[in-house]
Amino acid sequence: GYTMPVASGLSTKELRVLNAGNADEDFLEKGGANVQGNNSLVRAIWEQSNLIKATADIILKNSESISDPGTKSGLQSFANLFKAMALGALGEFFEQATLNTTTGASFSARADVLKEAIRLLETAASSLSANAPSAFFNSRIVAGIDMPNTIQALIARYSLMLADYDKALAAANKVDLTKKSSFNFDDVSRNALFDATFSNRNVVEPANATMGLPDALKPDPADKRLAFFINSTAGLNLGRASFYTANSTAVPVYRPGEVILIKAESFARKNQLIEAVTELNKVLTKKAAADVWGIGADLPAYAGANTAEAILTEIYRQRCIELFLTGLKLDDSRRFNRPNPGERTRNFYPYPLTERDNNTNTPADPQG
Repeated sequence: GYTMPVASGLSTKELRVLNAGNADEDFLEKGGANVQGNNSLVRAIWEQSNLIKATADIILKNSESISDPGTKSGLQSFANLFKAMALGALGEFFEQATLNTTTGASFSARADVLKEAIRLLETAASSLSANAPSAFFNSRIVAGIDMPNTIQALIARYSLMLADYDKALAAANKVDLTKKSSFNFDDVSRNALFDATFSNRNVVEPANATMGLPDALKPDPADKRLAFFINSTAGLNLGRASFYTANSTAVPVYRPGEVILIKAESFARKNQLIEAVTELNKVLTKKAAADVWGIGADLPAYAGANTAEAILTEIYRQRCIELFLTGLKLDDSRRFNRPNPGERTRNFYPYPLTERDNNTNTPADPQG
């Protein structure tokens, strides 16, 4: 979608606003008190996530009457996967969120929101293990999403956010990095970032050719991912590259490099530095031909200090490059305690007025 990568990108200086007439994008780039509950991107993240939750709940409720085990398993797993992704989005951008969509719903801390996302993913994994999705189910959904691998990749992602490093490692080790999992698009259901943003030069584009990273973390000029992610054709949006070249370009649900870097970070935070560097080097030295999406730095192995601090800093830099425009950088910036203000303009977003005006349980907005 459009909203999460653009909001995160503007809040963490991956992106810059090209036309200040795009006021809500401009407010996100400025950050701080400029971001209010009436911001359309903040509202869209909240409302779209809650709409997905509500739709998933309807599917889960009605699927109980399905007699065919494979169709029931496929449908319930699919619904739980999307509901988990919706909760994950809320946990990435908001301090608290609702776990259900009832009138006057109570709010839960983001840690509990992410734990519920993991529970749903584990439920989906169990369903798939018990009954493989039927041919009927597979023929009725949009192709692209590899459910078993996506489920484990997302368990790893959300476990890392919760500092549950053992669970993150266990799930990451179950992901087959030779398999693609994608959101597929066409000229009717379009690639949103290309359609709304990178097909023109009027809204936002990458901050610069070095991904908006501070001087100490700038990519190595020899990093071959720069040409993959940043367009260099004169007159075109810098972001018209990688997964944003046409309305029909597929977008990964997760990138293999994320799974590898989850392992690297988990090992580093457990002070298993040899293992951390081993995983880090898999990303640094990876050639494009060895990645199912063609993402490859093709750089020398890590040669920095053998300390957790130095290794984690390099892992953060690699996440910023390998996971460019995934919408994950805001959470990364907080988790790695990067400077605020300085490298991000907000910590969490305010609650949309559409929620506040209709739910007396809405908490006070975070300060920044």
